[in-house]
Amino acid sequence: MTVSLFRRVIRRSVHVLTAVLGLCAGAQAATVRVGYIPVIGSAPLFVMQGKNWTRDAGIDMQLVRFQSGPQAIQALMSGKIDAYVAGVLPLLQARAHGVDVKVVASAATEELEIVSRGALAVDLPEQPVPLAPDALRQRFADFAARAGHRPKIAAQPMGSVPDTLLRYWLKARNGLEPDQVADIVGIDIDAAQQAFLAGAVDAAILREPALTIIRHRMPGMRVLASGHDLMPGQPGSVLAILNEDAPDRAAWKNAFVSGFVRATHLLATDPEQAEPYVQQALGGGMLPKDIIVEALKASASGFVSDPARIVDAVGQLQDFELQTGLLRKAEPVGALFDLETYRQIAP
Repeated sequence: MTVSLFRRVIRRSVHVLTAVLGLCAGAQAATVRVGYIPVIGSAPLFVMQGKNWTRDAGIDMQLVRFQSGPQAIQALMSGKIDAYVAGVLPLLQARAHGVDVKVVASAATEELEIVSRGALAVDLPEQPVPLAPDALRQRFADFAARAGHRPKIAAQPMGSVPDTLLRYWLKARNGLEPDQVADIVGIDIDAAQQAFLAGAVDAAILREPALTIIRHRMPGMRVLASGHDLMPGQPGSVLAILNEDAPDRAAWKNAFVSGFVRATHLLATDPEQAEPYVQQALGGGMLPKDIIVEALKASASGFVSDPARIVDAVGQLQDFELQTGLLRKAEPVGALFDLETYRQIAP
């Protein structure tokens, strides 16, 4: 064993022992309120709960559901939740308001896609291919000429990851002014899916399992931009903790992050094993098993735990928000991330 490997083993052992001692010191399980949004990127939470990993670690995990990252941020800022699993960009706004919140792990990358229907999807191949900027510009122009209005695209509220990524894809990746080529509608996750299925919008930026559900219900749906097309290495759902250095966090932080990373690894390597827990959490047991399995397999390659993998992309998106006026003040992106906790527990 090399000296560096020996030191890493010792460091991890002390780290885990500290977490265990902290849990044993309390007479009751540590209560951790976790805000999340109902998408596949939140699946590590459902695996942790379903396999009783949190309970076995002395943690009473209480899941609180929200319909968008900005909604969850409001709860975080008011101290109503202790941890957050949703998009990363709203966390920068929280820090700008003085909230001490840190990203301790990534959950999912390249999870958002833009899907189209009707006239906007005409002649697009069934298997997604990247559209050149000129081809995309022409597609929007042709639609407007035929329909008499710009295409409506469902996203989520301003400041959310879906809204920012949609605008980034249009402007930074394709040189199009978002407000000149499309009408972007900021609504909740479930509403965006339903609006697309009902034909109330012509496109939507969505995540799994909505993407798989729509593929099955609407064979004519076509992908305008895959997750990679939107932004290579697109940052998605993350695990963030409020006031992570507070004394009461020591009783559960390390064990919680360790379980989250373990669950993310299972989702990446054995999605079928995770299916029962995800099905129950996202569909109340009502979504068919094959839909959940398909959605998990489609997402498997995007389950990434290492927060260092998304730091640069988050910086790029913050720069874009500043340039376009979506954000008033830059926050030091590095200060949003706690990379050391992951390094200590990473296999």
